[in-house]
Amino acid sequence: MIAPYNCVVVANGSFPQTALPLRLLHEASVVIACDGAIEALDKAGITPAAIVGDLDSIPSCFRERYADRIHIVEDQEINDLTKSVRFAHRSGEQEVLILGATGLREDHTLGNISLLMDYAPLFRRIEMLSDYGIFTPLRQTTTLASDPGTQVSLFSLAPSGTISTTGLRWPIRDRRLTAWWQGTLNEATGDNFTVALSPEARVIVYRTF
Repeated sequence: MIAPYNCVVVANGSFPQTALPLRLLHEASVVIACDGAIEALDKAGITPAAIVGDLDSIPSCFRERYADRIHIVEDQEINDLTKSVRFAHRSGEQEVLILGATGLREDHTLGNISLLMDYAPLFRRIEMLSDYGIFTPLRQTTTLASDPGTQVSLFSLAPSGTISTTGLRWPIRDRRLTAWWQGTLNEATGDNFTVALSPEARVIVYRTF
């Protein structure tokens, strides 16, 4: 269901443990580490192409070992994930998968998921994967792959926009989702489903796998 990504950004949340995210990580040609994520990557035997952040979470031994690929960004108005994603954009990457951005602190998880909508205009494809499912930001009407029974949740980041769906067990018809829970806990009925958006709508879709 998930096509390989050339570039993977690894944040300093819960490091992936399951087969799919680990396979996509090992298959990536370019791995970018967010600051403190270098410790988990090192344990996994993966050498990142770049380490990006303010370096407040990286032990001195890694500063020395990876001195040739450290990129310090001290801007405190953005987090290390955003710094790393912007680095990927400046490097010319068009498709980026984010791992390790969920788990641990819930406020970091919620903030990181919402940032997907800010990142979406920068890339042809960008998604966030955990051990349980995948988050995909939508800025226009899109058909997404699924299996019958895939669990699907929609999170509206622009409540003024209207949303409709086909291919879900409980259809949404020209509705404004004004609270995050309102589009959650749905289910795909076939091998794809469509989320139709009005021009101002912005939605993050979560699918289990």
